[in-house]
Amino acid sequence: MTALAGPSADAFWAASLRRWNAVCWVLFAAMAIGLAAVDRPGGSRYGALALLGCVVLCYALLDRFPDNPVVRPHVYLSVLVLALGGLAYLGSSYAALFMVTLPHYWMFGRTPRASMGFLGLAAAATLAGCWSRQGGSREFFSETLVSTLIVVAVGVLIGLWAHSVVAQSTERARLIVELERTQAELSEAHQRQGAADERERMARDIHDTLAQGFASIVVLAEAARAGLAADPARSAQQLRSIEATARENLAEARELVGSAQRQDGAAAGSVARTLRRILDRFAEDTGLTVAADLADVVCDQQTRIALLRCTQESLANVRKHARASTVGAILARRPYGVELEVTDDGTGFVPEESTGFGLDGMRKRLAELGGRLTVTSSVGDGTRILAVIPLETHGETHDKDKGSEGMG
Repeated sequence: MTALAGPSADAFWAASLRRWNAVCWVLFAAMAIGLAAVDRPGGSRYGALALLGCVVLCYALLDRFPDNPVVRPHVYLSVLVLALGGLAYLGSSYAALFMVTLPHYWMFGRTPRASMGFLGLAAAATLAGCWSRQGGSREFFSETLVSTLIVVAVGVLIGLWAHSVVAQSTERARLIVELERTQAELSEAHQRQGAADERERMARDIHDTLAQGFASIVVLAEAARAGLAADPARSAQQLRSIEATARENLAEARELVGSAQRQDGAAAGSVARTLRRILDRFAEDTGLTVAADLADVVCDQQTRIALLRCTQESLANVRKHARASTVGAILARRPYGVELEVTDDGTGFVPEESTGFGLDGMRKRLAELGGRLTVTSSVGDGTRILAVIPLETHGETHDKDKGSEGMG
């Protein structure tokens, strides 16, 4: 019977119809027995039974064969309206039939407007039948009219309330479905964003480590090949630098793979020692004067990697663009965090016009840790790179954890 409930009634009307269906058959049978038992003059008993039979037959067809092409829901309601008018005219159980079938106007009406329309027609047919039988008598106005209007008013109020409940339930169900769909889309978006962030992180790491190392190998190889005949000792030194750089790149590649699988935040080794080794190798490869003042700062692994990558990128820019003679590096612990400053006396540039990937990658890496990158430079005046990383949520937390473990 779900198909009879109509698009506006949903499962509420279908469930109600199933429950009321069993009650209707019992009431129809009781009405038929009552009509057959009462002997009315003029053959009104047979006319009333015929009208009731038409209603029951249409209802049975609609109940057993809801998709039949003849008796549709509105056809059944029309037959019901005519039967009520006829029974009212005959004075035979029209009130009982009206009460029994009152829910049918809302179950089969499909819309509130259609339901109230058929209910109004049923009331009009009933009153017209009674008027034809009783005329303008006192009984008609004091009993029939009042009782019919009360029944219709109660039916309208109950039906409208039920439709309101169904509409609210349908809207809640729609909102729940929409919320679940939005949550699924948001989850997929977070997954895509996480994958994009991871790809960007890997791209930065590859650019800051492997790409810079390969660039150094290329430069050293070209220099060694050019001076192989004129200065074999220098070429041999450059070949050793190539070998050392290749080994470091291999170690960096392994570190990148390991970092993708390792989730702990422990720092590996002293950051000052690591930066000094990078600066010494840079001085050896380029022949530039390098002045370094590196404090032994305690920090977590993320901060250590960020300082390492910023140093590598800054030195790579000096090697490729600055044409400098002196490079300075300062690593210091400040009250607000850790500072790394890399300066050179090269040709300088206009920071606002820089379109390279390196500086942008450094800014994003520091921003992820709550830090910032400041680039100060002008043409002919050298360059100053200042990286600041707060340690309140990184290094200090790590130190406190270590201290707590020691006290425990």
